[in-house]
Amino acid sequence: MLKKPKDRRVAALLALAGAVSPISGWHKFYLGQPGWGCLYFTLSLVNPWNPIPRIASVIEAVWYLFHGEHAESSLSLSLPSPRFDRPSNPAAIHPPQVTAFGDALRELDTLRQEGLISEYEFEQKRRQLLDAK
Repeated sequence: MLKKPKDRRVAALLALAGAVSPISGWHKFYLGQPGWGCLYFTLSLVNPWNPIPRIASVIEAVWYLFHGEHAESSLSLSLPSPRFDRPSNPAAIHPPQVTAFGDALRELDTLRQEGLISEYEFEQKRRQLLDAK
C-alpha cells in the first residue's frame, strides 16, 4: 500500500494549533504516529496547563517548516528510494549485498513507523547505510 506524502505546512499548522489549544498532538496523528499523538493527548488532558506538549508542538512546528534536505514541501513517510550510482560494470552489483541493504532499510523503516525511532534518527541511520555501500 502506497502512503501519500504529508504536507509540511499542514503538519506545522496542526502542531501550532496544538500549542495554543488545550489539546496537543493533532500533528502526530496526521503524520501517522498515533502512539505519540496519544501521549500528547494524555499529557494535555491530565493537566491542561502542562507546558510540555505545547512546547514540543512549537518546536516540531518550527522543525517541519524550516528543516528539510530538499526544497519540497512534503514529509514523506514512505521508505525513501536509495540513490545508487550506476557502476560501469554491471557484474559489480552483488545481489546478496543489495538484498541485505534492502532488508536493513525495511527494518529501519519499520522501527520508524512504529515510533521506536524518530524521523531524524531514521535519516541518520539511512545515510550511514548509504555511505557504507
